[in-house]
Amino acid sequence: MAQNLIQKYNVPGPRYTSYPTVPFWQASTFSEEHWLESLKKSFAKSNASEGISLYIHLPYCESLCTFCGCNKRITRNHQVEKPYINALLKEWRLYLAILPTKPKITEIHFGGGTPSFFSPENLQFLVKELLQTTELSDEIAFGFEGHPNNTSAEHLQVLYDAGFRRVSYGVQDYDFTVQTAIHRFQPFEQVEKVTQLSRAIGYQSISHDLVFGLPFQTLASMTDTIQKTLLLQPDRIAFYSYAHVPWIKGNGQRGFKDDDLPSPELKRQLYELGRALLEANGYQEIGMDHFALKTDSMYKAQIAGKLNRNFMGYTTTQTKVLIGLGVSSISDSWTAFAQNVKEIDAYLAMLEQNQLPLHRGHILNEEDLFIREQILNLICRFHTTWQNNDWTLTEKKALIERLTPFVDDNLIILHDNSVEVLDAGKAFIRNICMAFDKRMIRENPKHQLFSKTI
Repeated sequence: MAQNLIQKYNVPGPRYTSYPTVPFWQASTFSEEHWLESLKKSFAKSNASEGISLYIHLPYCESLCTFCGCNKRITRNHQVEKPYINALLKEWRLYLAILPTKPKITEIHFGGGTPSFFSPENLQFLVKELLQTTELSDEIAFGFEGHPNNTSAEHLQVLYDAGFRRVSYGVQDYDFTVQTAIHRFQPFEQVEKVTQLSRAIGYQSISHDLVFGLPFQTLASMTDTIQKTLLLQPDRIAFYSYAHVPWIKGNGQRGFKDDDLPSPELKRQLYELGRALLEANGYQEIGMDHFALKTDSMYKAQIAGKLNRNFMGYTTTQTKVLIGLGVSSISDSWTAFAQNVKEIDAYLAMLEQNQLPLHRGHILNEEDLFIREQILNLICRFHTTWQNNDWTLTEKKALIERLTPFVDDNLIILHDNSVEVLDAGKAFIRNICMAFDKRMIRENPKHQLFSKTI
């Protein structure tokens, strides 16, 4: 990849798990009343057709990984498990009292933190309590994030018996120098063991998360990490760009010096190397940061034009309603977003008072909904279309001006009413989406809100 393109497009930009992105949510138009009104309206449609999704945030970890940007609490005290699960279930019961009918569940995802921090017995109790209050869709997609070092056969079996068929393991990198810098230690042999165990139990989609741009990574170490990963043949591979945002995450991302990070040029070479190795071994690039074998449901969804993206990342389901439970979780009714408080103590205290633990949100207007569709099309299908009357002449002229550099660099094909992203443009999909991001363009933030796109 030409170095001039790296320099040109290496700017701060969102990852677009939502539109509008969180920094541009409008607090002035949001209220709990508006959120619940939007939720009930969308629920009535979604529950009768595709069902709804649940995201459960389990925030505890036993040790701090210094690259991590997630909301987490570090503790070795496992007495926190039961009170937190009871709070999750109380929050769910508050939603059940609001929703007009019994929810039909299509997707459940346990994220963290470290979900496998919780004992198999406590996870079994949580799932059982959730499912006995719901109906299940004909086709369900249940998954969880597992730590290779503490995901046991009991964890895997309990969740498999409850309907979970997908597990993702955070590998990040196998190089010991890199692992030391990010304080994330797991040997290849442990990842191999838990991957094979997952397959033996019957998990149908096993994913490994890898990260490029970490401190001390080299082309040689990345080659070694990818080659080890290929030996295990996970069904999916998330190949993420490290998001260096220490001004947001504080000391949690200061376990190393900025000088220890790869240069933007090397970081892009790490991505290109990894991508080439993955594609040479049968993995298909299906969206931003994601690769899958042709046998995996996510690849099939992308080919069928049914790939979706929300606060859980890429999904194979088409649910419009996502209810997030737990500290910092974000819910989505399609026409509104609502995020829970970020501190565990505040979360527990609000539920003790029978209050939904809401912190902030956003009500989408007609413009938001249109732009949301355009960005979803780009990051899920690498193309998007619109009607003549969707833009004013002034807006369309400005859009064409913002997209022209990508045309000139042979990254996209721009038609009168559509954009097609070329293979060379997929690496710059975040930048291309930014050309459509009206809120960010209008706000024109003066300080850095996002990690660099490269």
